[in-house]
Parts: sequence; C-alpha cells; structure tokens
Amino acid sequence: MGLFDRLKRRLPIIGSRPPEATSRPYVPPPREEEEPIARSPRGEMPVRDYIEKTVRENRVVLFMKGTPQSPQCGFSATAAGILASYGQPFATVDVIADMDVREGVKDFTSWPTIPQIFIGGEFVGGSDILKELHGNGELKKLLESPPAT
Repeated sequence: MGLFDRLKRRLPIIGSRPPEATSRPYVPPPREEEEPIARSPRGEMPVRDYIEKTVRENRVVLFMKGTPQSPQCGFSATAAGILASYGQPFATVDVIADMDVREGVKDFTSWPTIPQIFIGGEFVGGSDILKELHGNGELKKLLESPPAT
C-alpha cells in the first residue's frame, strides 16, 4: 500500500466528493440590503476646514492611526497611552478612516508623519516629541496650563 492510498484511507476527502456535494447545486444566500458606505466624520466639509475646526474646538487633539482602544501603529499607541496617563480628556481623529484627512493634516502642519498632537490649538509634534515632553515634565505643564481664550 502506497503513501497516497494510506492518506486516502485516513482522509477520505482526497479523491472523492461527499455524496451531498454532487446531488445539490450551490444556491447563494438571499441578498440582504447593502449597508451604506461609512462616511467620514467630517462629512462633506473640506479637509482643511475640518482640521481647523477640530483643533479649535478641542483642547487636546491626537490625529492617529486607529483609535486609543485599537491603535493601528505603535507610535499612535504610544501617543495615546501618554495622553491617557494624564487622566484628561482628549479628542482623537482616526486618519485611516479618511485618507484625505491623513494627507491634509500633514500639509496643515508640514509634518510628514502620524500621529500628530495639538494642545491648546497649537501643533506640538509627533510621538517622539510627545515622549520627550512627557519625560522631562513639560507635557504636564502644557496640559495643566489654562486654555487660551
């Protein structure tokens, strides 16, 4: 008895089809209504206007890949973790959900990478700068300073 025959005995699927597969034709499941395509949180607002509005209306904003609960890159995870460690609320924008915002925020700040952090309407930098500010205590001062009016 050869190897193929031994396998065939153990795995009867090889070389044969189950009887029901040949007796019943495939019938696709009934089509359900397709769900609408998810829209960007910015809707139809121009990208630059959306970024300006988001930065203006939120004391701390993190433009990141993914969400704080499900970051899609290590740098975004680090930035979200650092900000969360201060126990203050911060807004996030998932740039993966809207590629126009992803490119738009880079143009807005002339900073080539994501994540990008804004505090008090001012661009602070990326994950590496946030880490440095956190390490030397300056981030705490920035977050505790009164909002600009």
